[in-house]
Amino acid sequence: YSAYFTNNEFAATDVWRMYRQRGDAENRIKELKADFGAESFNLKGFYPTEAALIFSMIAYNLMSIFRIFVLQEKTQKTLSTLRYRTFAIGDYFEKVGHTLKLKIALTKKRRKWFRGLWDYPIDLQMKISTA
Repeated sequence: YSAYFTNNEFAATDVWRMYRQRGDAENRIKELKADFGAESFNLKGFYPTEAALIFSMIAYNLMSIFRIFVLQEKTQKTLSTLRYRTFAIGDYFEKVGHTLKLKIALTKKRRKWFRGLWDYPIDLQMKISTA
């Protein structure tokens, strides 16, 4: 249970939605700190620090879009989990004839999941909840 004390003159459901969004924003900030090291961006000047934080926010948003539209899982994994499951994979290039082929080192258990990432069309009309 939770209780909210506020001087806003909104309906109770509106107050609940507003504070729920704030709580979710705090979770996103924690995720940025843990997964992208956003708390350790302290460069020599204000503008370089601001630029580094903006680029980390762009990377965070791209990973979030990937998580929502490509993975479409029921439970939303943290970004560090996604990075290790999808991007931190050993691979090498092999020249076959006049073309380069990318050979990815995956166990048989993960191959089917990895190939299935791009097997279905991406529905960009999906509604993203902001609450």
